[in-house]
Amino acid sequence: MDVSVLKLFVEVMRQGSFAAVARARNLDPSSVSRAIAGLEKELGIRLLQRTTRQLSPTEAGMAYFQRIEPLVEEMQQAIELATDISGQPKGILRVTASVSFGLKCIVPLLPKFDSLYPELTVDLLLTDAVVDLFAERIDVAVRLGLLADSTLIAQQLRRTHYSVCASPDYLKRAGQPEKPIDVEQHNCLLFPLAGFCSRWIFKDRNGELSEISVSGHTVISNAIALQQCAIAGMGLALLPNWLIDEDLRDAKLVEVFPDYEVTATDFSTAAWLVYPSSTYVPLKVRVFIEFLKKSISGLAKT
Repeated sequence: MDVSVLKLFVEVMRQGSFAAVARARNLDPSSVSRAIAGLEKELGIRLLQRTTRQLSPTEAGMAYFQRIEPLVEEMQQAIELATDISGQPKGILRVTASVSFGLKCIVPLLPKFDSLYPELTVDLLLTDAVVDLFAERIDVAVRLGLLADSTLIAQQLRRTHYSVCASPDYLKRAGQPEKPIDVEQHNCLLFPLAGFCSRWIFKDRNGELSEISVSGHTVISNAIALQQCAIAGMGLALLPNWLIDEDLRDAKLVEVFPDYEVTATDFSTAAWLVYPSSTYVPLKVRVFIEFLKKSISGLAKT
């Protein structure tokens, strides 16, 4: 029995779609369907019920999946273990990160990583959606903020601190806010995520909190775009340190409230390295994690 077809069946069961698996593997959906049909013929049972709108497992298909899934995982781990014995990571490393963090913090590091590990191909998926690591065959993800409870393994990559910032030109025109409440009189550049577009939370040196309502006529779903608008003098923006540290050093942006901690959600946020829980972490994943920790963690503010 062809192991590659078994892997394909497991992915179809996880995603519930021939088309989704085909997109992930860069295949034609009809080829995925034919492969599963061939498996059904070989087994002599119907694994999936197909309609024009839905794909669902039969009772036999679900029973087969539950038994075959851990075996396929074991086979994949055995392949990775045998490959890793060479001491040189090989194959394809699938990574996902948010668009802004990926462009700012990961993409600039890829040339060096490529030179260190020339036999490893990096498949980087930049998306602001929360990707299912199992369904999309992702080896490691970089996720921001607070992590939901899950069976995934997580390592902190770097702490995230937010600052209210603006360009020198904007502050010259609109005036320098003296207190957090003054933000209500300014145009704010907003991010369409819960909290970010309605109120910012300030904490002073005594730990006292104040929630300040924010408003503005520019709402953008990308942090880099908000950064560029802030540099262009369009208003105040709440942005993470990993994005604006260089701009603050170069005086393209000014931190408006240096004596306050500011957030829109929680003060304990970070960038996390997340990967599927496994008894064996492939060498390609280990070297990438260590490379990012060494390259990025050292830049973080403590």
